[in-house]
Amino acid sequence: MKSCIRIGTRHSQLALWQSNYIARLVQERYPECEVRLQKITTTGDKILDRSLAKIGGKGLFTKELEQELLDGTIDLAVHSLKDMPTQLPANLCMTAITARTSPYDVLVSKKYPHFAALPQGAVLGTSSLRRQAQLLAARPDLQLVNLRGNVDTRLRKLDEGHLDGIILAEAGLTRLGHADRIGEVLLPSLCLPAVGQGALALETRIDNTEIRQLLAFINDADTAYATTAERAFLGLVNGGCQVPMGIFGQVHGELLHVDAVIASLDGKKVIRDSIDGPKTDCQQLGLTLGRRMLDRGGREILAAIL
Repeated sequence: MKSCIRIGTRHSQLALWQSNYIARLVQERYPECEVRLQKITTTGDKILDRSLAKIGGKGLFTKELEQELLDGTIDLAVHSLKDMPTQLPANLCMTAITARTSPYDVLVSKKYPHFAALPQGAVLGTSSLRRQAQLLAARPDLQLVNLRGNVDTRLRKLDEGHLDGIILAEAGLTRLGHADRIGEVLLPSLCLPAVGQGALALETRIDNTEIRQLLAFINDADTAYATTAERAFLGLVNGGCQVPMGIFGQVHGELLHVDAVIASLDGKKVIRDSIDGPKTDCQQLGLTLGRRMLDRGGREILAAIL
């Protein structure tokens, strides 16, 4: 057995929390093994003055870690699953997906505890086209402004008083001890989450069979079924770019239920649909739902954006 496992991680507080969480799981399982974190700066960490959509979307927070994997300087990389492109580099694979915590988005505001309480023309900060499109569909009067940076940076910008509220992932806030800042958890009927939101992905080299076997205990089967459907949908719709779509799969016993939305950036055109089937058919369920929604007008919505 390996005497040391090297984990690649981004520098942000949230990324370090996630990587330390995985490190603890590994050390509890294999107490004789040393675990080291190797901090790596990604493109998404360097460029903070432009929206994610304008600088390339998916892959911005993963490709430098993936290069370290391919070079053999780390044994695994820990990612937020929602940051993972649907197509991985040759020779790399997702070895495990953790059990999902909350997949939902939340409103954080110093003045307005609920989304419905936001005044006409309220200014909300978010870096996500997905959130923008869905929130404008519900409230076309809102002003959505680009908000980049780590969780603490975004909270500070809110506290400076330039925004009426910000929209963040509940999982990230909770992991960093900011659950007390949550005003309202946004229901999926208002804002469906991003693909894989709330789950972590462990990426390794395909040929590193020892590491893959060591990490297999971390994989949560039901989360893997649900997110496989979500990622199949995203890959069909437009796998590599930030697009205004949300999707959420839930396993109930042996069945998988998936809800999805595709919306125009201004929220004026919205297509929602859902599908049910055996969880073992997760890949096909995601593809079937995606084809159905593209045929119902999703293709035209995306063509106007991309």
